[in-house]
Amino acid sequence: MSLLLAGDLGGTKTLLALYESTGNQLNCLTQKRFGSAEWPHLLPMLQTFLGEQLKTGLRVDAACIAVAGPVQHGKATITNLAWDLDQKELAASSGLAQLELVNDFAVLVYGLPHLNSEQQVTIQVGSADPNGPIAIIGAGTGLGMARGFQHHGELLSLASEGGHREFAPRNSDEMLLEGWLRKHLGVDRLSVERVVSGTGLGLIYLWLEHCGAVEEHFPLSEAAKAWRDLPPGSPNRPDLPALVAKQAANGGPIASRAQEIWLGAYGSATGDLAVHEMASGGLWVGGGTANKQLDGLKSQAFLGAMAKKGRFSEFVGNLPVKALVDSDAGLFSAACRARVLAECA
Repeated sequence: MSLLLAGDLGGTKTLLALYESTGNQLNCLTQKRFGSAEWPHLLPMLQTFLGEQLKTGLRVDAACIAVAGPVQHGKATITNLAWDLDQKELAASSGLAQLELVNDFAVLVYGLPHLNSEQQVTIQVGSADPNGPIAIIGAGTGLGMARGFQHHGELLSLASEGGHREFAPRNSDEMLLEGWLRKHLGVDRLSVERVVSGTGLGLIYLWLEHCGAVEEHFPLSEAAKAWRDLPPGSPNRPDLPALVAKQAANGGPIASRAQEIWLGAYGSATGDLAVHEMASGGLWVGGGTANKQLDGLKSQAFLGAMAKKGRFSEFVGNLPVKALVDSDAGLFSAACRARVLAECA
């Protein structure tokens, strides 16, 4: 039996948990949520959690903390927090034998092979190569990507910034959208996450309003104007992407069109990732929108665009594709990585 510490550190909240590993089973013993901004650094948070939760005589065998930011050489700077982290210093100061920092999207790769049926939903049936590369993509605030591959019997995860590659329009609508977004955002180069993200869905709706005839009815026009004009994080700023998704679910024509365009771009980006990584081991779709857009991910708008990859259409069309719907997947995946660290110690 191993005792593991798992963490999921974000700009708003941090989750810390202790897991017990017995054989192939992971059991969460305790979990606590912390307001990240209420703490000066991760270290006192770790020390407080371990002091409260560890019984006398117990010792954590390994720890993995997923962090919202890039990790290089065991060091990370946290997005939206003035925290610089060093995994060796954290381990030594908190009395942990070993601790690893992993990017919060890349860490998901470690959990994918161990997900149960409640944590994922099949959106395309296919055949996986058990030794082949795997990949995950997820639209949320931005567009996350990561991939994993087997190396000497161990699954390794590689972080990616593929969401910042250039957006490639596939049809006349996307060409017009791209031109408008460049002007609206004041950029010379448009990255794919400007379109394929929660924010992207809101921007597509703004574009459709911009292109619409004067006599057309736009039920979200006031919310769209406020969302456009108020800065992100403003307490009065409406959640336009969520409102668009809700309107689309109720059959609203403009919102439905916005969602259709968004799903097509998302599906295309997903298929691109599958081809780029030759993800014969399987493909997952996660991120903050996976649960909210599950019906859309199962739709032809998404799956058709995903599979339309020319000479690789058959390859993508035969891949198993699943949606990651567990809101605590980051924490679970960090525990999976900590288990590997404990086994290799």
